[in-house]
Amino acid sequence: MIILKSENEIKLLREAGKIVAYTHEVVRDKVKPGISTFELDSIAEATIRKYNALPAFKGYGGFPGTICASINDEVVHGIPSKSRILKDGDIISVDIGSLINGYYGDSAKTFPVGNVSNEALALIEATKQSFYEGLKLCTVGNRLSDVSHRIQQYVESKGYSVVRDFVGHGVGTGLHEDPQIPNFGRPGRGPRLAKGMVLAIEPMVNIGTYSVEILDNDWTVVTADGSLSAHYEHTLAITDDEPVLLTSL
Repeated sequence: MIILKSENEIKLLREAGKIVAYTHEVVRDKVKPGISTFELDSIAEATIRKYNALPAFKGYGGFPGTICASINDEVVHGIPSKSRILKDGDIISVDIGSLINGYYGDSAKTFPVGNVSNEALALIEATKQSFYEGLKLCTVGNRLSDVSHRIQQYVESKGYSVVRDFVGHGVGTGLHEDPQIPNFGRPGRGPRLAKGMVLAIEPMVNIGTYSVEILDNDWTVVTADGSLSAHYEHTLAITDDEPVLLTSL
């Protein structure tokens, strides 16, 4: 069931989203060769708690970290570790969630580490732009799969693939609410977008095949062919006018 949010609830979601946005800025500035993903995780947790919020992912389903830190061929759910040291030329996808006053914020971005290849930079940029292509269709009356289709269309026009096995979701008093939001599919299907829907749209884009595998830690998702992957996500609210990004500053 899709829960429509009131204006007051969207204000509360915006508060949680801003904390996520601030935390992304802090983490982004610390991403560099030589830092461990454990250190990035600690920085993120301290930032979230500074705003009297809780790290939404820590303990969620048993996940041990504040952030998901996914390097290179890791798509999502990378576990922060003291032994994972960023190297020049890596890319890292950082997914961050916060919880405050009973409402969640959720956003992910992929950052270059030092000097990265043009191939990696192009992937990061295309993944980000695919989100904004989908955002153009986040207006009242459109079907949910119109957004999904546009993301897939854009990604594949660039020669990449979109991950099928993991999708976006609604956000509210639950971190993962209905509806599920695939980043692929035929247009004209699914529920119509309505004022008060709050959605986390999150294309995960691979250079190679869209197939993925889960590592033995039961969390970390990697590309099946070892190719690079990037991730971009915002939580947004559907309004009578333009959609509003809740996880931006």
